[in-house]
Order: sequence, then structure tokens, then C-alpha cells
Amino acid sequence: MLPASIQITGELLSAAEVQDICESLKEDSVRLLSVRGCQLSDRDFGRVCRSVAESHSIAQLNLNLGVVSSVGRTRHLADALKTNRSLQTLFLHGSPLLDAGLVTLNAALSTHPTLVCLDLGDCMLGDQALGLICGMLPPDGAKSGLRELTLSANPGISSKGWARLSIAVAHSSQLRVLNLDYNQLGDQIAGMLAVAVASSRTLEVLDLEGTGLTNHSAQVDQSQSPILLLLSSQWYQVFLDMVENYPTSLRVLVLAENDISPELQQQIVDLLSDGDEDEDREAMPLPTGPTSSSALQPIRDKYQPLRDKYQPIRDKYQPLTWLPHSSKG
Repeated sequence: MLPASIQITGELLSAAEVQDICESLKEDSVRLLSVRGCQLSDRDFGRVCRSVAESHSIAQLNLNLGVVSSVGRTRHLADALKTNRSLQTLFLHGSPLLDAGLVTLNAALSTHPTLVCLDLGDCMLGDQALGLICGMLPPDGAKSGLRELTLSANPGISSKGWARLSIAVAHSSQLRVLNLDYNQLGDQIAGMLAVAVASSRTLEVLDLEGTGLTNHSAQVDQSQSPILLLLSSQWYQVFLDMVENYPTSLRVLVLAENDISPELQQQIVDLLSDGDEDEDREAMPLPTGPTSSSALQPIRDKYQPLRDKYQPIRDKYQPLTWLPHSSKG
């Protein structure tokens, strides 16, 4: 029997339905479980977590939109992750974890042997949590770490925290996709990220949509160091210089919803496209036109519900169609 997917969105799950899900997990017949936005009792949530712990087939678990809504549920999930050995992708977008919740999950997340994709967008995280996340991006020569990381819409993280993440990204030996959209990063952090991209040999996708970037000269504190002055006022020049003069793996940069001129965006697109052509002459050409270039397009559906969200419970078992890791929806 081929592994199936169970995808339910925004429903009130009965004890019988939860039992059905648990049995399927224990029988190793589920590869993808999504209960995003669903309501279930604390007891039933614990049952699901214990079944996830026992499952050898589950690879993707979607608990987006408030399913992990309490300290007790966070502990249940941490216990499940400590035992499970098959999970590759975990979505917790829109869960009120706070820093304390990530402290609870940290040991299980950082030591999980197969976890490579983690979505912690809109989880009310701060600098303490981000410090723990940086530990999941080990430097070259260390243990394997995350390949895809989403930290969208966590306004509690300070500039100091984002600077620390930039350093971790620069030295990460695994990270390929980084989604930081809808955080107020500003031009200074963007400059730091440009340097991190130049240092990284793996990062291919960087989403900076709606992060407060500009291509205007900023009013900065002249007492800052020369490096900080440069990063504050001219992040885009740092980035353009990096793409033009240094080898980089970056192929997609999302800059929508920022105060950046179309001319600058197109210049960045052209440079990234030239890098693609240099590395692979046989690759399909990128689409042309001001709005069709893939280098500035999001690679996942942002805040979009799953198309099959209102399937009745009896129809929830479907042959597995693997979803892209980077799918906030």
C-alpha cells in the first residue's frame, strides 16, 4: 500500500476522526499529515503526537495556524520529535510559541536526524529563540542542519538578532532557502545579509518581501563605524557588487512590497539570470518581461489555504502528491 496524505483544514476534529488518523500513522500508511487550523482537544492532540512518534513513514507534518496553542501541546510535540526518526518537514506557522516554546522544542529540533525544513513564521519569536535557531545552522564540517528555514513575520526579533542570523547563514553548510518576509529588517540588515549571501556556498533562495528595504540614501548616525554606515545606506550596492564579482549560489531573490525602484529590481534580476546562464548553458532560458522573471517571484504560496481544505473526513486519504517543502500555505 502506497503512503497516503491526510490533509484537513479548519475543521473541528472529533475523537473518532483523531483515532482514525492515529491508527493510520501507527500503520505507517501516512507520509503527509496536515491539520492546519483544525480544532481538537488537548487529549486528542497528545494522541496524535504519540502516533507521530511511533510512525516510521511520516515525512511532512503541518500544524500551521494555531494548532500548537499551549505550553502543554508544545511539550507533547517535543516528546514526539525526540522519538520520531522519519520527519523531514515541520510547519508551525502561526503558532504562538514565544521564546519559551522554542526553548521547549529546541533539543528535539536540533538533534532530529532527518529534519531539514522548518517553518516558524508568525510564531511570536524573539532574540532568545533566534539564537537557538542559529544553532540549527551548523558551520562547515559540523553536523547536518536545516536546508529550508522560514521566519516570516516575527517582529519581536531585534536588529541584533537578525545580525546574528546573518553570521550563521554565512557559515551554514546546508541552508538553501531562507524566508524572512514581513519582518522589519531595514537596509542595514539587508547589507549584512548581502555579505552573508556572498559567503554562503549553498543559499539559493532569499525572500525579503515586505522587509522595509529602500534604495534611497538613509539618514544614519554618523558616529557609527564605516562598515555600518555603508550597510545602512547602500545595501543594494553591496549586493550588486557581490553578485557581479563573487561566486554565489543565489538564484531567487524576492523583493516585492519594498520601496525599491523597478530599475534596481530589474538590474538584480539580470545579474542573477546571468549567473544561472554561466553555470548551466543548457538550462531553460528565464522568462522575459518586467513582471515574469522568476528571480523575483515567490517560490511558495504565501498565506494561501490548501486547495483541498474542506474534504470530508471519509475522503481525506489520497495517494501522496509530495508538496514542496517551502509552502507556507
